[in-house]
Amino acid sequence: MWRRRLETVSPGQARIVDGPPARLPAPRPVTAYRPVLFGFGFGRKRRFSRYRSRITARSREDPPLIQSAKLPYTQKVVARTPSRNFIELGLIVPGISLPPKDRSQSIQEFFVGVDVGGTNIKTGVVTSRGKPLSHVVVPTEAEKGSERGLATIRSAIEQAVEESPVRMTNIKAIGLATPGTLDIPNGILMEPANLPKWRNIPIRQLIADHFEKPTTLQNDANAAAFGEFWGGAGRGAHSLVLWTLGTGVGCGLIVNGQIVEGAHSHAGECGFLYIQMENGRPSVTGMNGVLEGYCSTSGITIRTNEGLAAGLDAPILRKRIADGEEVSPILVAEAAEVGDPLATQILEDTARFMAYGTANLMHTIDPDVVLFGGNMNFGRNETELGRKFIGLVQKEVKKLTFPVPAAKVRIDYAELGGQAGFIGAGGCAWAVFGAESESATRGHAM
Repeated sequence: MWRRRLETVSPGQARIVDGPPARLPAPRPVTAYRPVLFGFGFGRKRRFSRYRSRITARSREDPPLIQSAKLPYTQKVVARTPSRNFIELGLIVPGISLPPKDRSQSIQEFFVGVDVGGTNIKTGVVTSRGKPLSHVVVPTEAEKGSERGLATIRSAIEQAVEESPVRMTNIKAIGLATPGTLDIPNGILMEPANLPKWRNIPIRQLIADHFEKPTTLQNDANAAAFGEFWGGAGRGAHSLVLWTLGTGVGCGLIVNGQIVEGAHSHAGECGFLYIQMENGRPSVTGMNGVLEGYCSTSGITIRTNEGLAAGLDAPILRKRIADGEEVSPILVAEAAEVGDPLATQILEDTARFMAYGTANLMHTIDPDVVLFGGNMNFGRNETELGRKFIGLVQKEVKKLTFPVPAAKVRIDYAELGGQAGFIGAGGCAWAVFGAESESATRGHAM
């Protein structure tokens, strides 16, 4: 009587049958060892010899007790019948292991990202694939102090979770992004320029203790850079530079998939790269000749007022100012869009100054992509002015850099807009505490 046996149906599929096999192998009155299929997924290699099934042919007339599933170890297989049943029946012993699953397709986790700014706090729930599920914006009210600010952050987190399809129990970790200066390893918000009453606050631990969730802290520009790298215009890059133009000139650096923080949590402060050594313009930090003194909102406003005072040709600007409008980057951009000579010159000079900073970073880290984001984006690629600005940066960079990076580095606008900060903050939490992360948790609140 034929014994019950495992019969291979196709690669990765088997069934238990009674009766003779459809095709018997050439019987040999010897003991042979062959690998068999098993359902664990601990890797692809070096699993043939650890465990084997012993197949004994008692005589030339007796078939083997088990038909081995002969599968190449690199082939992805799916066990159609639970392996436990095979083990209980004694028909399978550990042998060929399944390759690891594509975890990005099988694991869905949820994180809260918080982007703390001088004007607003932006918060949202983000999936482990970089997709935002909610977006909440509340006023920071920085002038009311850090205690009020922390209460606002806690309330914004709760509101973001409430407006998402998940609950707080589903949140794996929280990511905070704040302006510098920071002590990132110890989770301390030290002396942020646009939060003047917030000093030396252990913000990471306070949020972690309140929600009893693992929490990360990151510089806001770094978080925005990681957001673009993770789910925005930097997808697929290994290294990235993100400029954020606004009240200041922020910058975030990603090198080989890692945020560059520096030994003292001050890396990426590239708005303070020096572009003029003698008689440089002052910045709010007191540093003269740095990029922020030329390309921030205040830098553009000051340069425009100087041009007007010098009597430069600016008919559109002068008319709108006479009608009661104040000089601002928005006014300059709108005047440049309709051909005002001074406004056009201000725009071109801003592109040239940003090209200087970009060329310095290209020669330093050799990135795949350089992105421009922030509130002052000239309409990005959706407007003629935006396309002109980025084109001027690209043209100037080619004059300032080596031929290979000049030809290969992509210079473009960021995609995520105002959501980059909280998406990136959630991404930083995912990178440390997500199931797919291999990062150590040193330096992060648990």
